[in-house]
Amino acid sequence: MWDVFLSYSRGDVERVRPLARLLRDGGLDVFTDETGVASFAGISDTIRRELARSKALLAYYSAGYPEREACQWELTTAYLAGLREGDPRGRVMVVNPEATTDHIHPVELRDARHAPAHDLSALVADVREHVARLDGPMAIQERAVRRWLLGSPEPRPEFLGRLSELWQVHSALHAHSAPLVTGRAAARAVQIRGMAGIGKSALAQEYALRFEAAYPGGVFWVSGQAYDDAVRALSDSGVTSFGTAEPFLWIVDSVPDDRLTARDIAAMAAPHPLGHTVFTLRSRAYDGIGTPVDLGPLDAPHARVLVGGDEALAEALDGHPLALGLLARAIRAGHQPRELYGRLHARGTSLLDALAEGDVTGALVRDVDTADAADVLRCAAVLHPLPLTAEDAERVLAAADRVPRAVAARRAANGVAELRVRSLLAPADDGGWRLHPVTLHAWHHHDPAPARTESLRHAALRSLCGRRGPATLAFPGGRREAPMAAPSESERMAAFDIQVELVTRIGVQELAPGTGSLREALASLKSLIDFTRGTLHTYSVGLERGSGAPTVQSLAYALVNDTIRPFTSTWHPRLAAYEARCPADTAPLDHEAAWPQAETMRTELTVLREPLLRITEALGDISGADFGVTATG
Repeated sequence: MWDVFLSYSRGDVERVRPLARLLRDGGLDVFTDETGVASFAGISDTIRRELARSKALLAYYSAGYPEREACQWELTTAYLAGLREGDPRGRVMVVNPEATTDHIHPVELRDARHAPAHDLSALVADVREHVARLDGPMAIQERAVRRWLLGSPEPRPEFLGRLSELWQVHSALHAHSAPLVTGRAAARAVQIRGMAGIGKSALAQEYALRFEAAYPGGVFWVSGQAYDDAVRALSDSGVTSFGTAEPFLWIVDSVPDDRLTARDIAAMAAPHPLGHTVFTLRSRAYDGIGTPVDLGPLDAPHARVLVGGDEALAEALDGHPLALGLLARAIRAGHQPRELYGRLHARGTSLLDALAEGDVTGALVRDVDTADAADVLRCAAVLHPLPLTAEDAERVLAAADRVPRAVAARRAANGVAELRVRSLLAPADDGGWRLHPVTLHAWHHHDPAPARTESLRHAALRSLCGRRGPATLAFPGGRREAPMAAPSESERMAAFDIQVELVTRIGVQELAPGTGSLREALASLKSLIDFTRGTLHTYSVGLERGSGAPTVQSLAYALVNDTIRPFTSTWHPRLAAYEARCPADTAPLDHEAAWPQAETMRTELTVLREPLLRITEALGDISGADFGVTATG
């Protein structure tokens, strides 16, 4: 029997050898693995056997330790052995050679006292004292969930990688167990987030399988799509009393976040304080309902393992577990990787749909539900594999639709935000946003307007080549410049901005008798003139006198030149002349209140409200916004 199983990263072998020597000199039997565990092989029979013959695991937890899969397997096995005995730290000790503890997972180990790596004598004494309290070797058991209630997840491919994410989930669920380290005194839900098919449900299931010992009350697997039915089944079963009074795991899988509010989702959490809740969802818009664990693609080595080592296939799918699993199944059935690579890029039916015998690609892009999001996704598609910036999308949209850059910028920002929230764009390492190739593949097969994509592709090429001038079209009688598209969106957005400004101004919001400042009223109206001119300039809209149906140009002209300017040009000089005679010992507002013409100006300011309201209403007809202000005449 070993007193200590010494677990360490191969990069730390030179630092660990002196420690192993001192432990042995101190009378301890120490196991060290000099051969290592094969990559992606899980925990070998040899390691499992020697762990089962060891009293405790001593983890040399350097910054590189969590990056080694073999180390994580060893740590997890020993941690779970202690967890089954009631204390996860009972069979695990930590040596931390780093200045901080942020790299240490799970949080219970981060909260434990770490022997200083520089004081090896003290460390040996701590290890001897800890081991002396242990009775026999750790019990290594095969994982087996005691009970699944309400339901169970769909069958999934073999779990690969994601060990660090498993620890993140566990640490987040149990952060309240180490309040001095985490600053959290109460349990909090965890939300596993990511794009469709990225492995959120598989991670939740793997966590439940590995860490069932932490939840003697059982594992409740609830479908977010049928949550009410599941809760009714729970109530009918009589389990709602939770009479065992033991901690349990409550997994709400595939939360329909596209149609629920944050309050709705929060209400789906475990119905008892002993419950630990895990949500799986795509949206990144609900940070308040739990600690997020964002799931990205598998790394390249793990991806290659799934597709039989074929680098081209692994790169084409960029670590997407759902797609990799489908191709892995096809390879096991006898298909050649080269054949699959060709079919993946062929026109017609998606290879992924064919292998799944159903439409799996449609679900990958179902969240693209607005015109702005669809257009930005198209921009990202035509630029792929280059990262997309909001400015790139702005340029392409402005060139394709011949709208002012300000209009295109707003649409681009809206689209990027929506796609980011839905996990359809990911931050690129060198700035901008990255479109996953599997999302691109799905969009190619489900784009509802491929002609629009082609139009944006042409605009992107013109933008990249610097040819952003107006296009010309050939006509039978010669060549003439293509007419600018009617700036309906520019007018709408300009009208909305002016409308918002108007309804907050003192001319529209009625000034009660004897209240407010006439000087401030004048300043407000003057700034409205400046704001209107600036808004028209922003959206490249002119200021024109109207002769037909109201337009934003004609309404702006009426606002500036026919309504506000006559009032300000009359009353500004009068009030300024009176203000110049204000005694030094008199407050400006008191002086203004004593002005003989004050009530007359207030009356005309009230009269001014009517035309301002009419203009606001007319602007609302263009913008489509109704702020509840109505003119009486």
